[in-house]
Amino acid sequence: MEALMVTIRIKPGHKEAFMESMLDDARGSISNEPGCLRFDVIQDHEDPNRIFLYEVYRDDAAIEAHRAAPHFLKWRETVKDWFDCEPVRARCSTIFPTDADWARTK
Repeated sequence: MEALMVTIRIKPGHKEAFMESMLDDARGSISNEPGCLRFDVIQDHEDPNRIFLYEVYRDDAAIEAHRAAPHFLKWRETVKDWFDCEPVRARCSTIFPTDADWARTK
């Protein structure tokens, strides 16, 4: 499995609209992408304009399918001017749950 951890900082005054669009993308990812196994949207307690994403995909092809999905393209276009800085992305490998455990969840 392939995981992405993304840290996003939202410009002040744009959080509500950003989150509305972010949740549309998250729901679309889980509902419409068979290779997307998890898409968590997490808000920082100390800085409500800092959002973390934790995404798990079956493989690289599933990540590429996500990046081409209509809901992702809509999200990217909608929020492009609301980032306070460039998002920080980390590509990761899942250790636990194991690949076999993930296969049972989807």
